[in-house]
Amino acid sequence: MNYKKHEAKEYARQHMVGVWAANLTPFDEDLRFDEQAYRANLRHWIETLKLGGLFIAGKQAEFFSMSITERKRLMELAVEAASAAGDRGGIGRCGIVTSCSDTNLDVVLELAEHSKNIGADYVIVHSPVLHFGADTDATIYEYYRYLSEKIDLGLAMWNHPDCGYVMSPELCARIAALPNVVAIKYSTDREKYKRLTEMVGDQIHVSNPDEPDWLENIIELGWKLYLCSTPPFLLQTAVDQRMNTYTRLAFEGRVKEARQVRDSLEPVRQAIRQSKPKGKPQAHAKYWQELLGQHGGPVRRPLLQLTDAERAQTRVAFQGCGLQVS
Repeated sequence: MNYKKHEAKEYARQHMVGVWAANLTPFDEDLRFDEQAYRANLRHWIETLKLGGLFIAGKQAEFFSMSITERKRLMELAVEAASAAGDRGGIGRCGIVTSCSDTNLDVVLELAEHSKNIGADYVIVHSPVLHFGADTDATIYEYYRYLSEKIDLGLAMWNHPDCGYVMSPELCARIAALPNVVAIKYSTDREKYKRLTEMVGDQIHVSNPDEPDWLENIIELGWKLYLCSTPPFLLQTAVDQRMNTYTRLAFEGRVKEARQVRDSLEPVRQAIRQSKPKGKPQAHAKYWQELLGQHGGPVRRPLLQLTDAERAQTRVAFQGCGLQVS
């Protein structure tokens, strides 16, 4: 841990920046966690794409179908790979935020303690899934207050409609004042996350996973963190890193050039959107990974695999999208 708990906000403002990606978990044909494939993907994301950080063991990673032991192993290997890569030629170490989300609070705390012990930089916990129309604001605030008290690392909030509700900017801002809360992945509409950004200022990072809006959020809202989804490694290759490029240009204030690069990726975005079957985001993303030369593999139940026809449709879309792979 490179900071004290009371220094978490300041540390994150300095170091939790840039383009961060959420991992997908490769399974083999018997649906076992494929460590070798995962290690190869980590090296690609950290050393080749030089991403600012990785969001480990979240929804994209299918944490809901994994054992606690498997989730811990995902975290350990990510921290190990980031440590092995070092400062990557002067650009800095790849940050690691571990998703400790669970419906069981004891599991959340166990994973958070494990994250601290192995040297992860931050933890992220999605807002609780509530039933029976609970008094959400009071319950959610107390949930994060308790986590803030119990967890020594910088803590990021995460709210998405899958939880059954969307947190208001006012509630998020109240939680943002907790001493070691450093960020929020706020999967909501732009009006809400814009208002939250205006409310919290530099107190925490506000981020949204919608990649096409990332550039405008840098320019208009002063954002420094993309936290995070799969576009950083689905839209980029060793020889075609336009998301990294337009991010760097925007941070340098070269807005016109940044927009040109951002807009040039639209055929890739369209290819992904148009070939993605409804209800199969992980299966589609994993197959797209394979087309890029990364390791994908099957998904675990309850998720559905791509059909042969869906794979063929995705392959055609990929071949015409203009993404350079060599």
